[in-house]
Amino acid sequence: MTLDPLLSAPAIIQFHVAAALIGIVIGPFALFRNRRDRVHKTLGYIWVVSIAAVSLSALWIGSEIAILWHFGPIHLLSLFTLWGVGEGIWHIRRGNIAAHRASMQSVWFGAMGLAGLFTFAPGRIMNQVVFGGPNQAGWAIIGLGIAVLGVTWRAWIKRSLPLA
Repeated sequence: MTLDPLLSAPAIIQFHVAAALIGIVIGPFALFRNRRDRVHKTLGYIWVVSIAAVSLSALWIGSEIAILWHFGPIHLLSLFTLWGVGEGIWHIRRGNIAAHRASMQSVWFGAMGLAGLFTFAPGRIMNQVVFGGPNQAGWAIIGLGIAVLGVTWRAWIKRSLPLA
C-alpha cells in the first residue's frame, strides 16, 4: 500500500478523495442512527456538504470513456447524487421523514458504496494506492463489496418497509 499515486495526483483528485472519505466515515453516523437529534442534523449537514463536494469535484475529473468533452457515463452518477441529495432536502423541508431517509440512505449506498467500489478497478488511483500498481485484485474487492452492499441493502429495505 502506498499513497504516492494519490499524493502525485492533481489537486482536484486529492480534494475529491478527501471529501469522499469524509462522506464514507460520517455517512453511517448521520444516516443510519436510530436517534434523530442535533447530532444527526449536524452530521447530516457535514455529510451533505461532503457528498456535494464529491459530486461537483467529479465533474472536473476527466473520464476514460469521454463522450462529450471530458464527460463520460461516470459523470451521470454525480448528477444522480446531487439530484438525490436535493430530493432528500426537499422531503425533509416538507416534513416527509420517511422519504427523506430513503433518499439520503439511497444516495449513500449508491454514491459512497457502489460508485466508491469502482475506484478499485485496475488502472484507477485507489487500485494503485491499495495494491501498489495496477492489479486485477481490484475486481475481487469490487465483487465482494457489491455482494456486501447487496445483502446490506436488502436488510435495510426489509427493515424500512412498513409492516403489512
